[in-house]
Amino acid sequence: MKNYRILIDCKDEKGLVYKVSKVFFENDLNIVKNDEFVDRTNGKFFMRSEVSGRVEKDRLAVALKDILPENANIKVIEPKRKKIVLMATKESHVLGDILIRHFDGELEVDIVAVISNYDLLRPLVEKFDIEYFHVPHNGLERSEHEEKILDYLNLFENIDYIVLAKYMRILTPGFVEKYENRIINIHHSFLPAFIGANPYKQAYDRGVKIIGATAHFVNNNLDEGPIIAQDVIHVDHTYSWEDMRNAGRDVEKVVLAKALKLAVEDRIFVYANKTVIF
Repeated sequence: MKNYRILIDCKDEKGLVYKVSKVFFENDLNIVKNDEFVDRTNGKFFMRSEVSGRVEKDRLAVALKDILPENANIKVIEPKRKKIVLMATKESHVLGDILIRHFDGELEVDIVAVISNYDLLRPLVEKFDIEYFHVPHNGLERSEHEEKILDYLNLFENIDYIVLAKYMRILTPGFVEKYENRIINIHHSFLPAFIGANPYKQAYDRGVKIIGATAHFVNNNLDEGPIIAQDVIHVDHTYSWEDMRNAGRDVEKVVLAKALKLAVEDRIFVYANKTVIF
């Protein structure tokens, strides 16, 4: 018995759910879970199904292609643990949270390495028996530094996602292109946000009443990639900016973990610089 996650997006037309369900029936597949969404403004259909049966993956993909509109995107995925690399700088809170969740078996991932431009977090990472690579950036052009990072990434085959666990350097277009929609970043605000240095101090000075965090895929527009998950908490005049920062760090941990879980469970469609999530 095999389990599959099937992701379909295509031009919307009448009868798509019926046609797809018929393929499942004809191939003796049991539907475990099914979700659909139609973007009526743009005429786009999205469907995510979890099925089980004995049909081969390639045969199922061909059968679906035959009944779907031209240029349909079809993914037939056998659930597996995803390989991820974490990238960090100096802050430990989101990195440590993911390491603990991984240790506790909460995430369907294998963390194959942590890469950082500082050596400060090595003792934390090595407590979890995970390889730590220090790639200093001092004296290097951004592209040179990234080439050294890529040398380490190339040690591992089929990396599914790179997670920027407070990695505080802007990635070049060439790097992003190699991992399109596979680099997940956590931003320290509910976007759009205060920009520049010390956003929590700016928020404090403005007397904000909510603070939050945003997890998104990285693209070549700074902090404007497709949003995966967001959350906010309420604050008031009794909070110092340090209190806001600490509360914000808690939100960052939860939001990044949620985004990573959605990604590794194949629940995300990226479309028109936004996401459809089941």
